[in-house]
Amino acid sequence: MKKYTFVITEKPDAAYRIALALDMREKPKKMEEKGVPYYVAERDREIVVVSALGHLYTVAEEKNGRSQYPVFDFKWVPRYIAERGASQVRTWIEAIAKLAKNADVFIDACDYDIEGSIIGYSVLRYACDGKDQMSKRMKYSTLTREELEKSYAEPLPHLDFALIEAGLARHEVDWLFGINLSRALTAAAKDWSGKYTTLSTGRVQGPTLKFVAVREKAIRSFVPTPYWEITAEVKINGKVFEAQYEKEKIETKHEADTILNACENKDGKIERIEVKQFQQPPPPPFDLGTLQSEAYNLFGYTPSRTSKVAQRLYLDALISYPRTSSQKLPPAINYETILKDLSKASQYRSLTARLLAYPELKPREGNREDPAHPAIYPTGDLPARVLEDSERRIWDLVIRRFMAVFSEPALKQSMKTHININGHRFLLNGRRILKEGWMHFYEPYVRSEEMILPPTEEGQTVTVKKMILINKFTKPPPRYNPSTILRKMEETKIGTKATRAETIQTLYDRKYVQGEKLTATDLGLEVLEVMERYCPTVVSIKFTRELEEKMNRIQTNNQKKEKVLAEALETLKPVIEKLKENQKVIGEQLSEAIRKSRTDERTIGACPVCKTGQLTVLYSRKTGKRFVGCTNFFKGLCKTSFPLPQRGVIKPLAKNCRGCGWPTVQVLARGRRPWTICFNPRCPLKEGREKRD
Repeated sequence: MKKYTFVITEKPDAAYRIALALDMREKPKKMEEKGVPYYVAERDREIVVVSALGHLYTVAEEKNGRSQYPVFDFKWVPRYIAERGASQVRTWIEAIAKLAKNADVFIDACDYDIEGSIIGYSVLRYACDGKDQMSKRMKYSTLTREELEKSYAEPLPHLDFALIEAGLARHEVDWLFGINLSRALTAAAKDWSGKYTTLSTGRVQGPTLKFVAVREKAIRSFVPTPYWEITAEVKINGKVFEAQYEKEKIETKHEADTILNACENKDGKIERIEVKQFQQPPPPPFDLGTLQSEAYNLFGYTPSRTSKVAQRLYLDALISYPRTSSQKLPPAINYETILKDLSKASQYRSLTARLLAYPELKPREGNREDPAHPAIYPTGDLPARVLEDSERRIWDLVIRRFMAVFSEPALKQSMKTHININGHRFLLNGRRILKEGWMHFYEPYVRSEEMILPPTEEGQTVTVKKMILINKFTKPPPRYNPSTILRKMEETKIGTKATRAETIQTLYDRKYVQGEKLTATDLGLEVLEVMERYCPTVVSIKFTRELEEKMNRIQTNNQKKEKVLAEALETLKPVIEKLKENQKVIGEQLSEAIRKSRTDERTIGACPVCKTGQLTVLYSRKTGKRFVGCTNFFKGLCKTSFPLPQRGVIKPLAKNCRGCGWPTVQVLARGRRPWTICFNPRCPLKEGREKRD
């Protein structure tokens, strides 16, 4: 039988892109095996390209006992054995095994990072009967034809086994901690209450929750203290400006009144003018973390959403591989060619022309490096389909950032005018942009407000129009948002670029946090309190970071996987013993937190009729239908009730109706946009709608 080359990729879209690039006529045949799509490309020989579905294999316990712990013996198995709802994986593995049977050359073309390396290795080892030892490795950062052809023609001679070992160690350590700790918490709550609720924690999830919880406790215990600010409205050359008192916070009312009394009805004199010019260099190119932060700040996209959008753009060959921690753009990517290709799009034509006129294209790079991939950059290819709004925005953001890094620094000027009003100094701050530089290329994503002051001279008298005293209170530290918690994880080096967004999402899914500004729920605080009391090591940032460093040393052949696993188990075993010893008291504590959490989920707000009860989602004993009723109904004090839609998720909103002040809920139903319900039948907003109708 004719022999051929077998190529495994990570996702179906990547399989098509690779087959398209490798087929000499750019018309690979699309075929199916047991319903699994694959492609046949013709080159110097036949190439069969088939994809995995992400991870086809996973870590599972040696003996299946779903609720038992501790469990320390594990093995790698097909996902359909370990996970419900993964039956499709069986068909996929069988199809891959059949397609690999008559191949004599094997190439791993999965994404070149830890996760991609594990996916390719697992398929080659288990589904392809030990072909991991003879497989070559394609390494690429974009799915453009040119790079894929080069990667195929010049593959690495073998798999990166150090990278694979590091990845296997990470999965195995995370599994050991995750399954044992999560089962301990879940079992404790179930044994006490008799009701099952999924609780989880782990070596990355625990410290991340701790960041949020520590901030939450600081906010709840914060006691605001008063302070005062003084502003002078001054008239200079016919225009009025606000000058701030040199001491930003005045701590006593007496001191504030003294300053105010001394300055009222007095003119001011300009004592000193400080003018400074400074250069602001371009920002570095995007790594995944900075792209996620910028997308959140500009568009409100969560890190998880940005990661998914960037992955789609990568699979469409519009940007380079997004899961990178690099802020470097090597010349090998060919800056000039990318800019010339981007000039085919009218919105970038004049900008690329300016850059291409430079005598040299030299990017301003950041400090971070990633041995696997460069920073995120546009490939120069233009979309072959209409992009969704989120895709178009992220693509445009990556392009403009890429152009900005080649431009000159922006030149800015700051002016500080010192005004003396009867012995008290006030400051008038101005700022202006003298030369846009890189900012011109990064529009409209630049945030820079100008405050241009009129020409003045030292010794000049200014008229004080009014003195303003403002009473303020100190504020607690701000809550984390998805962007700032991601940055905190990066700074403390916990988790990986590929898993941080997923960890944050898990905190939401477990109801440990809620809201756009991460608020730790009572359940989240109780889970952390249990962990800190009985196994503080697990939520220790130091412990998690040290484990990360050990796994990184595996990747550089400076540490053995077996040693890292053994040390992790030494830490884990006494922790599990302590949780078992205290299972009863832990179960009581967690069960109460779960009960309260479920009550809070159903509570909508204060009853606007009786004023003393709470409106909550209830279920009829007769019909099983849900409705909104007052908690005072059970006491015979209030009969207030309202119907609810019987389909969709009811989500109480933390804000009242802007028309009448009654509590509101949001309904989330599949196939429909979310809508808000106000229960007040006489709400003026409803009356307005009825009149318009």
